[in-house]
Amino acid sequence: MNARDGTIRLATRGSDLATRQAATVKERLEARRHTVELVEVETTGDQLRDELIHRLGKTGAFVRALDQQVLDGDCDAAVHSMKDVPTESPDGLVIAGVPERATAGDLLVTPDGTTLDDLPDGSVVGTSSLRRTAELLATRPDLDVQPLRGNVDTRIEKLLAPHRQREHERRMEAANTDEEGSESDGEGTDDGNADDLPAYERTPQEWFDDLNEIERQSLEREVETEFDAIVLAAAGLERSGLARHVPTRELATDTFVPAAGQGALAVTARDSDLAETLNEVLDHPRTRVETTVERVVLEELGGGCVAPMGAHAVIQGEYVRVAVRVLSRDGTEEVAATRDLPIERHPTAARDLADDLADRGAADLIEQAKRDDEGEAKRAE
Repeated sequence: MNARDGTIRLATRGSDLATRQAATVKERLEARRHTVELVEVETTGDQLRDELIHRLGKTGAFVRALDQQVLDGDCDAAVHSMKDVPTESPDGLVIAGVPERATAGDLLVTPDGTTLDDLPDGSVVGTSSLRRTAELLATRPDLDVQPLRGNVDTRIEKLLAPHRQREHERRMEAANTDEEGSESDGEGTDDGNADDLPAYERTPQEWFDDLNEIERQSLEREVETEFDAIVLAAAGLERSGLARHVPTRELATDTFVPAAGQGALAVTARDSDLAETLNEVLDHPRTRVETTVERVVLEELGGGCVAPMGAHAVIQGEYVRVAVRVLSRDGTEEVAATRDLPIERHPTAARDLADDLADRGAADLIEQAKRDDEGEAKRAE
């Protein structure tokens, strides 16, 4: 092991979700009697807050700064969300550990638990993922999909803000009108000028006291776009501890095929004795195989973060069942496949699958997505 003073220094982004993820790795290592220190590093993706995530992802904006700390020897390893890690790694760096994956799929989050099918025509749905945008439009072309950035809690606050604020205003108005009525019983008012106001069993303060913290925060947030729903990775909600505080609906992974590596973590390190130690302590063989299949397909097709593309693999006995979906940005065209790959030669079989998809038109969709992205970049200059 080459960690100085026997302490393994883990680089992590400073966001709440990133530090929670890194803390799980730290706990695993400490359980095996290793001394671990978390080192927060600001990345390019954290600095350029106005850029869309897919454009940042092309250059590994959430990854490279952490890995550079490892390559420079300032840190010993780095903890990443697997889906952010480019398929091409710097020389001398390896993915040393792949812990057991959390839920891989996406969740629809709404203020009231509405399903995707039940959203009204023209509903505004927030996401900055090209893949999620295309999959949403392929399912519901009537939706108005708008960009949404920020940490998980910020995105949820942006969703809840106008809805909870209106609810608060209605309750305050009803309470104020109720106080003005001489014979009110607290369940409403007899004032004929307020017949359209609902009756509430609880006072505004009692209602506020029952809100969870993120709902309270949303009451103070100003937003430019009012969202009817947003789509987030289930793992992000789970790891942030927010999943139980907001109404969610699972999106089927065969339709909303997740990004390669979604829900998994990747611990990078220099190719050394420490990498072997990290592998021994952290690696989950099943997750390693499944994410390898997904990333091989991604690398072979060359989709990266520029093209709307999902790849999701699950081990089933002696096979790895993998679903791949490549779409046009507007969701009107797609090339997709679900195939069982023999587990004993999963990397080769994954490349063969990618080649088949490319021949069937996936390569054309990806090339068009790259041209669209280049055009957007030039217009933004």
